[in-house]
Amino acid sequence: MLVARADTSRERWQWLAEALGDAIAAPIANPQGGSSLRLWPRIALMRAGEHDDIDTMLDRLSEVTALMRNSHGRRIEWSSGAVEIAPRSNIELEADLLAAIDQDEIEILFQPQYSLIDNRLVGAEALARWHHPIVGRIGAQSLFQIAERADHVAHLSRHIVRRALIAATRWPKDLRLSINITPVDLAADNFAIDFARLADKVGVSLSRITLEITEQVLLADLDQVSRVLHQLKLLDVCIALDDFGAGFCNFRYLKVLPIDCIKLDRSMVEGILDDERDRAVFRAIMGMAKALDLRVMVEGVETEMQRDFVGAEDCEFYQGFLGSKPLTAQAFLETAAD
Repeated sequence: MLVARADTSRERWQWLAEALGDAIAAPIANPQGGSSLRLWPRIALMRAGEHDDIDTMLDRLSEVTALMRNSHGRRIEWSSGAVEIAPRSNIELEADLLAAIDQDEIEILFQPQYSLIDNRLVGAEALARWHHPIVGRIGAQSLFQIAERADHVAHLSRHIVRRALIAATRWPKDLRLSINITPVDLAADNFAIDFARLADKVGVSLSRITLEITEQVLLADLDQVSRVLHQLKLLDVCIALDDFGAGFCNFRYLKVLPIDCIKLDRSMVEGILDDERDRAVFRAIMGMAKALDLRVMVEGVETEMQRDFVGAEDCEFYQGFLGSKPLTAQAFLETAAD
């Protein structure tokens, strides 16, 4: 972090940020030969206001960097200026999160998943949310952003996995549980063994579990991810590539990784009823999936017409508000019993 107390113009800071970004992004030569390494820095800028203290300044900068992580190609961004005073600072939220994990206050919801052949319930995806007593409802994305700042992503992820596995012990044995895993999870060499031990301790067969990974996971260290995923495959865990079509997915992942299923992002179905190009893209992806012997789950199905279309294109599974909104553990259990 760079801080200046002097009266420095916005333009001069912008110039410095661009120069710093260019310097960091310069290629780093591999001393052993081969391809060079390039970094892509993201730089957040702000000018302190009259009422800003160190906590609000850090909050504003973290908000900017969080937005930049979710937007491709943007390297430099300014804080918008005065922001609403949050009911809790980031530091307070991080401490609250650790207490919430310890006190079992993170709620796990389950998004039902259905067969497109007969509309039969086939399983559910575990989703986390936190009802903060002051801030209110905090969804999974914000939850993990808080955990990342506190360096407790692994702690939060393990807590969610354990809670989801415990809930699945009450389900009919033919229903599958899908769980999202993080780059931090797969960075651990012993993740596969630890996961298998936890599932065995709880009493859920690994053959009933699908672990969902995103492109963000794969960008971390492809060789490491590949090793861990192959270990999980040997343990009979199903691997799904989540949010397919939402980013800049490298098709090489489908070649080198033991992927069993792709989950098409909701953006892939939003326009298929009205746009011929959207339908052509969808059919091309389906053709690729068939050639690679990959099962396909479609996310974000909200209408019967969408469901009928993707079913006619030989997709196997779907999830979305047409089937059901995310349910509490008890509500999902009742749905499964119907």
